Amino acid sequence: MSMAPNAVAKTLEDLRERGQLSGVDVANVLEVSKATVSRWSTGKSAPQPRTQLVLSDLRYVVDRLSEFYSPDETRAWLYARNALLDGERAVDLIHADRTEDVLAAIERLAALSYL
Repeated sequence: MSMAPNAVAKTLEDLRERGQLSGVDVANVLEVSKATVSRWSTGKSAPQPRTQLVLSDLRYVVDRLSEFYSPDETRAWLYARNALLDGERAVDLIHADRTEDVLAAIERLAALSYL
């Protein structure tokens, strides 16, 4: 089942609002061109199934991070090397289909914030 073009556009809008992720940011994580992301945002095309999964994972991670951080802090967290990720960057792990590792780190972050 593929995402409808308007659902993809909504996802991209959410990533912009909650994570300050530009079309270039999304293109870099998904390893597609900025023009491709632009076509998705206007409904002229839709991502391939594998890319849709990565895009959905990215949105879920940004949604979880937005519970703790402002949009600019969320973007910084995604791009920074992180001790909770053994020095890796969340954007790289999401692209490599290791979103579960990122979510586990966010759960540890959540636990620390409740101490």
